[in-house]
Amino acid sequence: MPIATLLDRAVLEVTGEDRLAFLQGLISNDVTQIPQGEALWAALLTPQGKWLADFFLVAQPERLLMDVEAGLAEMAMARLLRFRLRSKVAMGRLEGFSVQAGWDEAAPPGATPDPRLAGAGWRLVTDAPLPATASAADYDIHRLSLGLPDGSRDMQAEQSILLEAGFDELHGVSWSKGCYMGQELTARTKYRGLVKRRLVPVEVEGPMPARGTPVTREGAEVGEMRSGQGARGMALLRLAALTGELRCGEAVLRPRVPAWMKLPESTEV
Repeated sequence: MPIATLLDRAVLEVTGEDRLAFLQGLISNDVTQIPQGEALWAALLTPQGKWLADFFLVAQPERLLMDVEAGLAEMAMARLLRFRLRSKVAMGRLEGFSVQAGWDEAAPPGATPDPRLAGAGWRLVTDAPLPATASAADYDIHRLSLGLPDGSRDMQAEQSILLEAGFDELHGVSWSKGCYMGQELTARTKYRGLVKRRLVPVEVEGPMPARGTPVTREGAEVGEMRSGQGARGMALLRLAALTGELRCGEAVLRPRVPAWMKLPESTEV
């Protein structure tokens, strides 16, 4: 069973009797719909609907555990607590906790299915980690093969919009819970069909391009490189550039649109 410890993750604790109501008005998904012992994927946005951070929330009897990118943990906590006002809620970082991910086998006790995609496997937030049998790079190749975004490696703070990165298909947005910070732009993007680019997995032939390297087709820029590992990567591409062969630095990219991704009919591949 591949089990990887994700050293680039941190664990925050959200406590207090108002914790659900507090988060409900601030993040993209419906916190009231997390079954005990399961997880929810959600994002924190700017008021203008641009991505700031995303995270997994695990429901426990007296608290929520937030599995978040370590480099964004303090920022996310500070942004959320700006809106605490008189809410009975507290947040803090849990030291001594680890985040692990596993795939290809059944989840061990205490783990939660990855809420984005069944094939993604499971995640475990714990202070008693299991022995690792795979590396974080192995997990990275696994999630790249599925086309799953990885926080700031694939998105850009205050610029990326959720629907470019698959948050709709990957169950990271609630369309029924009502208002939250950034909800207006997110809804307008969906219902007016304003998505013009998508973050998609690519096969990389040649040296892995650095993040931000322009992607071109016949000399015209059609996107840019994001994360990568081995011969797999993610690139943000215009919808018209999701097929065929692309250039990026000294490498050739071949987009591989995953089956879960929903595209406008005119760009179906």
